[in-house]
Amino acid sequence: MNTPTAEAPKRKTRSLTFGLVDQLSTEIQNGTLNSGQKLPTEAAIMARFGVSRTVVREAISKLQAASLVETRHGIGTFVLAQTDTPSFRINPNQLGTLHDVIALLELRISIETEAAALAAVRRNEGNLRVMQDAMAAFLSAIEEGRDAIAADFQFHHEIARATQNNHFADMMNSLGSQAIPRARLETTSPEEPQRLGYLRRVHQEHENILNAITAQDAESARAAMRTHLSNSRDRHKKGISSHP
Repeated sequence: MNTPTAEAPKRKTRSLTFGLVDQLSTEIQNGTLNSGQKLPTEAAIMARFGVSRTVVREAISKLQAASLVETRHGIGTFVLAQTDTPSFRINPNQLGTLHDVIALLELRISIETEAAALAAVRRNEGNLRVMQDAMAAFLSAIEEGRDAIAADFQFHHEIARATQNNHFADMMNSLGSQAIPRARLETTSPEEPQRLGYLRRVHQEHENILNAITAQDAESARAAMRTHLSNSRDRHKKGISSHP
């Protein structure tokens, strides 16, 4: 069995990987990295983001899996063309208030509860591994007082991918990390005791979802996801009621 000391570097690498995936995905989606453009070299990405070669390679692998980039051996990695068909998109300026965030959570509840149920039926071992990696990265981030938003979003995105229905994954991909309410409204430090307690509850809710998906229990997965997102919605509703 691995000791906590041996596991810590692995958890940190996973968290850094998800953070880099999120940043590069955002640059692809907002056009900073254009379709057909060659990504900077591994060394350049390492220098810019302050990460290791392992993190860069794992991040590129995940971007490939999400059909955002492709690697041409001996040439480099290129941004894939995104569809020209008008697609659903929520802009950051549409998520500036508590009411906006609650509206998005209502949408996510309707979509992600069914995604969790489908994932429970259709997931494979690879899907389970990346969900477990995302959960480990989330826990590592909150225990070390780092931003856990990228790992949080990655967990939900991987559930969408586990449906084996690209429309669910595309929907989550179009939202990006802004789908996580903390990315838009919350500024308190993760080290604060109340904040840490909340994030640990989120981790437990994630664990409940993953356990149901692992057991291929569609109804329990649906219920666990609904509970998780409804708790977030209700928490933000309390924020409205406390600010007349």
